Amino acid sequence: MGKNLAFLCCLLFNFLYTVNAGASTSSIMLNADDGKVMYEQNADELRYPASLTKLMTLYITFHALESGKLKLTDRLKVSKTAAGRSPSKLGVRAGSTITVKDAVMAVIVKSANDCATVLAEHFAKSEAEFAVMMTQTAHKLGMKNTTFKNASGLPNSAQKSTARDMATLAMAVYHHFPQYYKWFSAQSFRYQGRTITGHNHLLSTFTGADGMKTGYTAASGYNIVTSAHRNNKRVIAVTMGHRYWGERDKKAALMMDKGLKHLKQSEKIDMALLSQEINGGKGIAPKASTKLALVKPAPTKPSTTRWESQQQQPKSTIVASAVHSGKYAVQVGSFSDYKRAKNYAVTVKNNLAKKFAVHHVAVEKVNGANGTMYRSKVVGLAKNDAAKICANMKRQKKSCFVTADNNSMKLAQK
Repeated sequence: MGKNLAFLCCLLFNFLYTVNAGASTSSIMLNADDGKVMYEQNADELRYPASLTKLMTLYITFHALESGKLKLTDRLKVSKTAAGRSPSKLGVRAGSTITVKDAVMAVIVKSANDCATVLAEHFAKSEAEFAVMMTQTAHKLGMKNTTFKNASGLPNSAQKSTARDMATLAMAVYHHFPQYYKWFSAQSFRYQGRTITGHNHLLSTFTGADGMKTGYTAASGYNIVTSAHRNNKRVIAVTMGHRYWGERDKKAALMMDKGLKHLKQSEKIDMALLSQEINGGKGIAPKASTKLALVKPAPTKPSTTRWESQQQQPKSTIVASAVHSGKYAVQVGSFSDYKRAKNYAVTVKNNLAKKFAVHHVAVEKVNGANGTMYRSKVVGLAKNDAAKICANMKRQKKSCFVTADNNSMKLAQK
């Protein structure tokens, strides 16, 4: 009986692996500064994300930290469900507590399933309910082909994503939460007197690599979302469905090395040439150059918290603007870094200018409980124009809202 069961399990493993990762892998690489796709191969093929799922759990956690709903020193309760999660795990005990900082570092470095569940249960009544929040957040970010079913990436046949969607998530984490992004470069951390080490080999083998997350299950194969920077250029690479971790790392390293070399030479990428170099001279025709749109952070509790809400916002000042005449603005993003906020506002303005009379941008500085935020805006608009612009952006799955651009805001040229 035992031998028959083992044989059936083996057949099931082979079937799942063949369906999900046997025929080919999925890969994509972006210019992290502007979201332009530099290389892609089967990027829209549905796959099991495995522990790449944890990037969304971290994204929601980072937003809670940014908005002041959570502190790094807060202690979170460990349930029996969380403690009982299968490895990889930190080994927290049911009934104990763990700080938010330790839970986050365990998820990043150790890929700890138990700590992912601890975080999930803080935000929702159950991990299943948190997974609904994760999926809603993913769709708000433009991850239209992604469905999450748990916080860790443990096997679930309905939990699927694509390389393109994972690249969108990586872009959002990098641009929305730069103050936390640095943690993805950690190869170890200390917990209760122990040194906990990770298994992202590219952090030590690829010059300039500084993140983000690896993943593996029998059905998914070996996955990775990673990034690297050289010469003030940065790329984000995703590759999924590999048979061996060495094969996965080799593909990711090749993509990033070739991509960074091309960016050093020119901002305008020859996708056909880059594709040939990455694919070993095989002529796989790339799609026309596209760009992944970066939208502002999505809420931690979609049912009760709306990014469009203007209630209880702190007093603010405009730190970058131009002379304009309209009385309305469209807020298109929110960042922790002024330069990124300004660059994103300019990018949005240039895209909108193809259809609308948009001429000016502003960056609004907001001092909140967890530090300074910078809100990207297009300004000087008539009310009807602002409404049309925001409606058009929402049709493209880009987040925005219309706000008054009144005289109480101090304007300063930059």
